[in-house]
Amino acid sequence: MSGVTTGWKLPERDREALLKRFPPRYAALVADHVTLRFGADEEASLPDDRCGEVVGRSDDGEGVEALVVRIAGKTDRGDGSHYHISWSLGPGRRAKESNDVIAARGWSEIEPPIAIALEPARWRN
Repeated sequence: MSGVTTGWKLPERDREALLKRFPPRYAALVADHVTLRFGADEEASLPDDRCGEVVGRSDDGEGVEALVVRIAGKTDRGDGSHYHISWSLGPGRRAKESNDVIAARGWSEIEPPIAIALEPARWRN
């Protein structure tokens, strides 16, 4: 079904802690979820994982900032993209550009990784 996304919501306490560590570079703050898949069936099961780690950061310097997330030992989402949290956006930029930025520019490692809770969820876009 189009317009439905399956993934994880970032709990408010973890979001606030990450915002203190990584103040948003751009005016539009997203910072609320990690996508598993788009166009998901509303009847499909939610993901089992309930924790992850922020392991990297990517910023194109032109309005897209994202944090790379490792879930179950992987940053690769399985479709050629990475698990990530679209962090902040500049004017005219969209969260879906985060994967393009990560692919084109790579990401810088965050040491040590930052443990986060993940709440399995499904939402309409």
